[in-house]
Amino acid sequence: MEREKMNDERHGSPRDRGSADAYYGRPFDPHYWSEGTYHGTRTEMKDMTPEEIVSYTKGYNQQQDRKNWGNEKCLDT
Repeated sequence: MEREKMNDERHGSPRDRGSADAYYGRPFDPHYWSEGTYHGTRTEMKDMTPEEIVSYTKGYNQQQDRKNWGNEKCLDT
């Protein structure tokens, strides 16, 4: 898929990866996948355009939900 035609909301896009990283509690690490999450080539920050890095950052910073890993103490006991 051509980079300039990437859908900002598709799986594997910079915004999608930023959102997923924040949701799963992973560190800030701008990247994306060329053909969808874990498919095609993983593009690292050093090879991303400024616009792609901004898109990842927005996804990361705007993700409000976090994965509940089930290790929180139950308050109903």
